[in-house]
Amino acid sequence: MKSRFEIDQSEKGEYPLGAWATRNGMHFSFAHPGESCVLVLYRSGGKTPLAKLPFPREQRMGDVWSAAVAGDFAGVEYLYEVDGELKTDPCGRQFSGRERWGDLKRPAAPLRAMALPEPEAFDWEGDRPLEIPYEECIFYHIHARGFTRHATSGVEPVQRGTFRGIMEKIPYLRELGVTTLVLQPPVEFEEVLRPECVDRNPYGVQQQTDKLNYWGYTPGQIMAPKAAYSSGGGKASVREFKELVKGLHRAGLELVIELFFDGTEYPAYVLEAVRFWAREFHVDGVRLVGYVPLKLLGADPYLRRLKLLAAGWDGADSGNARHLAECGEGFMLEMRGFLKGDEGKLDSAAFCIQHNPANIAVVNYMADVNGFTLMDMVSYNGKHNEANGEGNQDGTDYNQSWNCGAEGATRKKKVLALRRKQLRNALLMLFLSQGAPMLLSGDEFGQTKKGNNNSYCQDNEISWLNWGLLKHNGDIHAFAKAAIAFRRRHPVFHMKREPALMDYKSCGMPDVSYHGVKAWYPDFDASRRQLGVLYCGEYGELPGGDHDNYFYVAYNMHWTPQEFALPSLPGGLMWHLAADTDDAEQNGFMPEGREPLLEDQRRLTVQPRSIAVVMGKPGEKEKEKEKRGGKNVKTEKQ
Repeated sequence: MKSRFEIDQSEKGEYPLGAWATRNGMHFSFAHPGESCVLVLYRSGGKTPLAKLPFPREQRMGDVWSAAVAGDFAGVEYLYEVDGELKTDPCGRQFSGRERWGDLKRPAAPLRAMALPEPEAFDWEGDRPLEIPYEECIFYHIHARGFTRHATSGVEPVQRGTFRGIMEKIPYLRELGVTTLVLQPPVEFEEVLRPECVDRNPYGVQQQTDKLNYWGYTPGQIMAPKAAYSSGGGKASVREFKELVKGLHRAGLELVIELFFDGTEYPAYVLEAVRFWAREFHVDGVRLVGYVPLKLLGADPYLRRLKLLAAGWDGADSGNARHLAECGEGFMLEMRGFLKGDEGKLDSAAFCIQHNPANIAVVNYMADVNGFTLMDMVSYNGKHNEANGEGNQDGTDYNQSWNCGAEGATRKKKVLALRRKQLRNALLMLFLSQGAPMLLSGDEFGQTKKGNNNSYCQDNEISWLNWGLLKHNGDIHAFAKAAIAFRRRHPVFHMKREPALMDYKSCGMPDVSYHGVKAWYPDFDASRRQLGVLYCGEYGELPGGDHDNYFYVAYNMHWTPQEFALPSLPGGLMWHLAADTDDAEQNGFMPEGREPLLEDQRRLTVQPRSIAVVMGKPGEKEKEKEKRGGKNVKTEKQ
């Protein structure tokens, strides 16, 4: 029987990689260094090929095989056969065979791409990326499945663990105060872990294990949203992802996706993949994970307004648009060491608090998916990865954690109180540093993985967010929400340019200055664990043109109380207590607009392992006493 598909010699011209509609059918382009390449077409779900069409060798350019094929491609899937081996199209836009998450009985066969002669139309209704400046961003890191998969999420069962499940949480995200979601890889990766079969290895195995690749940091079909993250199956994944982006934008929220590359990809392919997600799905940014041609991406004019996050940029220049951002673990490791009182951490802490270069932005975090959550950081000294089935040998041993006196779950009230305070300290360190903060989802209500710092294969309650903790740990959530709001209200903590530690406005005080227990005398001796940071309000520009308040942040990571000499304020201003992480009764933050006046305007005693924030406000001491019924605040607890 004659095939209803044939090479169309009338269609010429250059095409991008992948499969694209033509007047008479579709054009296919595939990059591979093999000596022969054949297009293999199937009926959707069929086992026997409809047609096998060799690519004309004369149309091969470099390692790219291409040809136009005439025919009716409705309900057709395809693979490429290179030197006798079937290959999946890495540029496919939709695939069949992985609609069901974690199907361990799924055969280990190449994934077929869907031929889409007429892609589904989508009305963006004028949607555009939001382009929120980095200094105004609050990033929030989530997993598409784990964010709403738990029964406590309150999401309808059919939508748990999907893009639509995320949409149902938009009101929560807005109420928390975040601006930008960071989504772990949403692409079509293989979640069923299969051992690599090495040629001529007598011990090689081909059957899959019972483990799942939950995170998605593995090569995959990077131009297709994952079908298993769609509530409507594979054919709905593209539409539902676009609806998610549009819904987030309507709510004033950005979306940054993570894309993983293992270094074997063509640089042009990596570039096209990032462009594709920006062009086709309107994402606001991409966090680049793995081995990536960073200079190529950083210099690309098409991406100059797209947020691009990577561990480092090797001196790349963002040009006129500040769109590149350094997003590595340096801040986390150094500030965790400072938090638990390690020696010699003041220099690095001061650097982390200030660091925010002009050409490359900085995204800071205290916890990432790879490592301890914030709650586990204060609950475990060592990793507990036994559930991964690798004898607790996987995962890093360098967690910079401290269990506060007991390993894991405990009923000891003093340990629990100290953990709560350390969590408040950690959140305040994050949100009072100049770089854009990124919060790991669930850290705002004490999410725990029971000490597992490498939950790559845990598609269960170890990884899923337990929203029931939102009620149980309501104080942590309230503090995180208050810290986010405090940062957003006060621009001195997120300036448009890195603090110069100079008085470049000639207002009588540097923009930011460091202090020790003595005002204007910073002491960075290795044995010291106290640091004062003064913020000049003249350098914080509020909407409408007014200036911000003056602030002094006193960090005492020592295990004994420490007295700080307070710098003098300009005339008419007096120091008021805005936050104190030692004050569990007030949960750290004083009521906005009712910050109590300090009785002693020259000295401030900060309790062990605590952070205190005082703000300069206009007012007279006597009037403040009258408002508070003659009472006042002491700087040292009675």
